[in-house]
Amino acid sequence: MSPASDHDALVERIRRDLQDGYDEELELEIEDRHVDEALRALDEGDGDSAHGERIAYFRQLFRLQRELVKLQDWVQHTRQKVVILFEGRDAAGKGGAIKRITQRLNPRVCRVVALPAPNDRERTQWYFQRYVPHLPAAGEIVLFDRSWYNRAGVERVMGFCSEADVEEFFRSVPEFERMLVRSGITLIKYWFSISDEEQHLRFLGRIHDPLKQWKLSPMDLESRRRWEDYTRAKEVMLERTHIAEAPWWVVAADDKKRARLNCIQHLLDHFPYHEVERAEVRLPERERHDDYARQPVPPQMFVPERY
Repeated sequence: MSPASDHDALVERIRRDLQDGYDEELELEIEDRHVDEALRALDEGDGDSAHGERIAYFRQLFRLQRELVKLQDWVQHTRQKVVILFEGRDAAGKGGAIKRITQRLNPRVCRVVALPAPNDRERTQWYFQRYVPHLPAAGEIVLFDRSWYNRAGVERVMGFCSEADVEEFFRSVPEFERMLVRSGITLIKYWFSISDEEQHLRFLGRIHDPLKQWKLSPMDLESRRRWEDYTRAKEVMLERTHIAEAPWWVVAADDKKRARLNCIQHLLDHFPYHEVERAEVRLPERERHDDYARQPVPPQMFVPERY
């Protein structure tokens, strides 16, 4: 491929990444509108192939999110306990997938756990101890945005633990996860896989987009330099922790939108869920009392109306 062709391909990939960012805002805008009406408005685009792909993505996403609502109701109704782990390199798209899964769900049923680095006390605990309090009770779904597999990845590569700690982790984690499954938890583990070139592009996008710079930490930048170390660590992790009770599932994530749809569909396929019948909801009449009068709010308490 010529340098000019390389440049054109890079520009096109950057354009698509920017379009993804725009579409994310559009998804949020549609959240409180009638989906079918919004899709009809989108259909009035210019009709090119890229626009058609976007419409197809939105149609599938909204269809899958409706199914996720049914899954949530079924989990709550049947008192299931579900844990989903999201692992992968920095900028692999874990957060985007989690956002689409939880976007229309009840946060009291489906919650996200994204733990910070352990403090001094937590470093002296049993390794899994800080994760156990976040496990679900009956009728709950918990999504871990990174999990106990930090030990096999970032902690190992960055030297935050010893090789003896890593070896003990590999001995313990299969039994820990089997215990979870025996207790009635459905445990699903996803690894989001992206190429070297795609991670490079996404990092550049974060560097040059002020709204995304918060996503870049010194650890992220160092992970870029240590790409091969992370690859070796990932390969060992998948080999030693892929167990029948809780296998790994690899999501091809160079295309963000396809990755989200494929992950959500695969998640739904794990469960024999069905739509839960609900009792008809009737809005009661508001009671009115002659002795009640709504008191005026002092003007100084109002938020200034600047918009």
